[in-house]
Amino acid sequence: MEGTSTRQFQNICAFFGSQPGKNGDFVDAANNLGKVLAERKLHLIYEGGSLGLMGYVSTAALVGGSQVLGIIPQALARGNLTGKTIGEVQHVFSMHERIANMLFHADAFIALPGGLGTLEEIIQIASWAYLNLHKKPIGLLNVNNFFDELFSFFDKAVECQFISQPTRKIFVSASTANELLDKLKTFVYEPDGVLTQIDWTVRESKKRKLDLTLRL
Repeated sequence: MEGTSTRQFQNICAFFGSQPGKNGDFVDAANNLGKVLAERKLHLIYEGGSLGLMGYVSTAALVGGSQVLGIIPQALARGNLTGKTIGEVQHVFSMHERIANMLFHADAFIALPGGLGTLEEIIQIASWAYLNLHKKPIGLLNVNNFFDELFSFFDKAVECQFISQPTRKIFVSASTANELLDKLKTFVYEPDGVLTQIDWTVRESKKRKLDLTLRL
């Protein structure tokens, strides 16, 4: 839901495709997002590399004056598989470590059109919000209605009672970067009541020994 309070952002984590897409509208949207982040004096955190939309957003943000941090697993950085990272680079060991570091540094998330990697990142960040691991807003930049079918999937999941209405409202969407950022600033997520009882700060004081005895 959208509330009356306004968030103060500094770092935006963006997910986007490593391809430029079929037509120039995706590239234009990527360039515009980087430019808007710089105009609003917001900094960019992204997956590292410079292929496809990744390169357009990060370059536009850096040229405009934003600080840019690319977080990339060492396996992808070796051999220049994803192109040179724009701005500062942080190497991590695994994909999970990358997404965890993104969550730590970011104040909000924005996804542009992309493929499997982009979809994975969107869903993982959203599932962590669902599990009350964070309350950071998640926005989808719906260029050329790219995410409409994804929204239809969520609506079908609500209809079939696999997703609750509050969970469906995790995502904010808009067709322009400025509109999306404005929506993210006023977004307040209300998690399911049962899930608010989860306390991720509690740790087991004793490790339980596993019985690995084979019983025949």
